[in-house]
Amino acid sequence: MKKAFSFCLLFIAVILFQSYISSKKTPRILVFSKTKGFRHNSIETGKLALQKLGTMHNFEVDTTENAALFTNDNLKKYSTVIFLSTTGDVLDNTQQIAFERYIQAGGGYVGIHAASDTEYDWPWYGKLVGAYFTSHPAVQEAKFMIKDKNHPSTKFFTDSVWMHKDELYNFKDINPDIQVLITIDEKTYKGGENGDFHPFSWYHNYDGGRAFYTSMGHTKETWAEDAFLKHLWGGIEYAIGNQKKLDYKKAYSKLQ
Repeated sequence: MKKAFSFCLLFIAVILFQSYISSKKTPRILVFSKTKGFRHNSIETGKLALQKLGTMHNFEVDTTENAALFTNDNLKKYSTVIFLSTTGDVLDNTQQIAFERYIQAGGGYVGIHAASDTEYDWPWYGKLVGAYFTSHPAVQEAKFMIKDKNHPSTKFFTDSVWMHKDELYNFKDINPDIQVLITIDEKTYKGGENGDFHPFSWYHNYDGGRAFYTSMGHTKETWAEDAFLKHLWGGIEYAIGNQKKLDYKKAYSKLQ
């Protein structure tokens, strides 16, 4: 009798576990790479790398340069929206409001490289991305300092120094609320303009959602670098969050 009862409990546990697994939604990511200014030749390489990351880590990836997809109904499909080296004014006013509402409802954002060279006339976006691009010297190697190893995007580092070659952005209007993950040491390269505190990757909770930004990703070679891809996946993982259903009751930006 006890054996039969134990078997029944085990059977019920298996059924409940299978039901939980089947009901757990696979994250879906929108990669947006529209450009209205400079266009990086690494964008296509980046798209392919993000699709490979999706296969490795079990999330689905849609890619687009069509800003018309920024609507309430369409953005609801996605756990995170990635701005992949976007430049310039890529969203109109209605699309901007739809994206604000998506974040306010609990959505995620990942900005890569030139995402900070985007939407200079939209202050809400500037705070979301965390800073605006101002200039850059030539591509060169620099010493990257890991400031926080407790985040998914940096926890794999075993050392506090990472030598990395990339295009090294200088920034303005840095949001004081960002949580800095990685800085660069301006004494190790030529052309830095932010001084002793030069953040390069960061994250923060913002206006109801989650935002992660990394300034890396300029060169095609970067997209084949294991450390960068682990760093990026950790940022995406953070932005996906716990996958709670978006709550548009919390969205307060109004369509005009």
